Amino acid sequence: MANGQTIDIDGKTYEIDSLEDEAKSQLSNISAVDAELKRLQQQTSIAQTARNAYARALQEELAKVEPQQ
Repeated sequence: MANGQTIDIDGKTYEIDSLEDEAKSQLSNISAVDAELKRLQQQTSIAQTARNAYARALQEELAKVEPQQ
């Protein structure tokens, strides 16, 4: 039984220390991309919240003006 860190991929478990350097590099790349995706999702949530606030503020301003028919 391996005592090192393992990773599960496609239903198979691999000991990270036993992987070739190229495979470790690809794992590192995946980890970096996952972190960037998480950051971008957070930024998207922030932008969506701001957009919603601007839309509410616009609705409040438009309520003060008589619309043209």
